Amino acid sequence: MQGHDPSKMDKGDAEKDKASDSQKMPAMDHSKMQHQGDGGMAEMAHGTMDLSTATRATRAQKFAWAFLSLVLLAAGLIFSATVVNLNLSARDVGGAIMPPGMIMLRDTPGDAMLDMAAVDPRHVSYTAPANAKGDNELQPRTENGVKIFELTTSVIKWNILPYEQVMGYAFNQQIPGPRIRITEGDRIRIRVTNNLPESTTVHWHGLILPNAMDGPAEITQEPIQPGESFTYEFVAQQAGTFFYHTHDHPDRQQALGLYGAVIIDPRTLQAIPAYDLEYTIQLQEWLEREGYTFPAMLMEGGLPNFFTINGKAYPSTDTIHMKVGQKIRIRFIGSNNNFIHPMHIHGGPFTLVETDGNLVPESARIQKDTVNVGPGERYDVIWEAREPGKWLLHCHIPHHTTNNNVEEQGAGGLTMILNVTP
Repeated sequence: MQGHDPSKMDKGDAEKDKASDSQKMPAMDHSKMQHQGDGGMAEMAHGTMDLSTATRATRAQKFAWAFLSLVLLAAGLIFSATVVNLNLSARDVGGAIMPPGMIMLRDTPGDAMLDMAAVDPRHVSYTAPANAKGDNELQPRTENGVKIFELTTSVIKWNILPYEQVMGYAFNQQIPGPRIRITEGDRIRIRVTNNLPESTTVHWHGLILPNAMDGPAEITQEPIQPGESFTYEFVAQQAGTFFYHTHDHPDRQQALGLYGAVIIDPRTLQAIPAYDLEYTIQLQEWLEREGYTFPAMLMEGGLPNFFTINGKAYPSTDTIHMKVGQKIRIRFIGSNNNFIHPMHIHGGPFTLVETDGNLVPESARIQKDTVNVGPGERYDVIWEAREPGKWLLHCHIPHHTTNNNVEEQGAGGLTMILNVTP
C-alpha cells in the first residue's frame, strides 16, 4: 500500500476546483446574457429603446442629397442635348432603325434620319425568287404611234446572292428596273405608279426633253405621292446609253435600287467599230446588317459591305461566253449612288467608243484597260477576245470585289467572267 502524499492531493483538488469554476463561469455568463437579451427585447417591444436614431438623416443631409440629384439630372439632360435632338420623338422618325455606328448629332433632323434608316420590313410587298434577274427588257404597247411603258415602284426582297437577301426599292419588282430600249425619234409615254411608303419621281438621265418631264421633285414637278401616278412623255432625240432613276429622296431611293437602263438605238448606221455581242453593266453598292438593309452612303456607319452588277454579286453575276476573235460592246452605267469604280478587263485593252451617250470621234478614240465609272457616268467600250480562257471583268478596288469582306470562288462583288473558247 502506497503512502499518502498530501501535496499531490492538494494539487488534484485545486485542479478540480479550477475546472468546476470554469464550468460555472460560462453558465453564469450565458444566463446573464440571456437575461439581458430578454430584457433588451422587452425594452424594444415596449418602445423604450430606439435604434433608428443611428441611421436617421439630418435635414442638412437630405438637402445635400436632393441638391446632388438635381445636379446629376441637369448634367444628364445637358449631355443628352449635346448629342441628340431632344425635340424629336419616335413618332417623328417613324421608329426608324439607324445603321450601326452612324453618328447622330443633336442637330440631325428627322427627315435625314428617315432617309438613312433601314427599310421597314412591314413595307415589303413582294419577295422575288432567289434566281430572279433584273434589267429585263420592258415591252411597250403602241397607241397612235406612241410607245407606252408602265413602271411601278414598290418595296421588295431581292437576293443578291443565294444566301444574301436585301430589302430594296424596285421598278416592276426587279433590281435594276426593266430596260427601256427604243429608237432615236420614237415618241414615248411612261406612266409611273408609286407604291413606296414615301413620294418619288423619275429623272431621265442625260436625255434632251421638255423641262416639265425632267423629273426633279418640287422643282419641275410635284412629287408622286404613295398610291398616285404621273405620266412622262417626250421624243427620243438622241442615240446612246442612258438610264433612269428616282429624283426624290435620292440619297435613299437610288441607293436602294430605283434605277434602270435606257438604250436608244440610232435611226441610221453609226460610224462605230463592228461588234458581235453587247452587255449592259449597272453598278451598285449595298449595306446589309443583322437582317436590315440601309442605303449605302459615304458617311460613318453608312459604308457598303456588298456590291452588285445588275443586282447580283459574284459568283452570282452573269458569265459571258465568247469565241476567240469575237468583239463585245460593254455599256458601263454609273447607276451607283456614291462611289467611283475603276472597271478593269483582263486579257488586253478595249477601245472607248462612247461617253455619256455621245460617240467618240474616230480620231479621238483611245485604248484603255481600266475606266473610272463614277455616279451618273456611262462608258461604252469594245473589247476583243484575243486568247481563250476565263478573263475577269471587275472593279479594281479590292474591297469592292468581296462579299461582306470575304472572297468566294476567288472574288466577289463587282466581278464577272468573260469565258473565251477557241
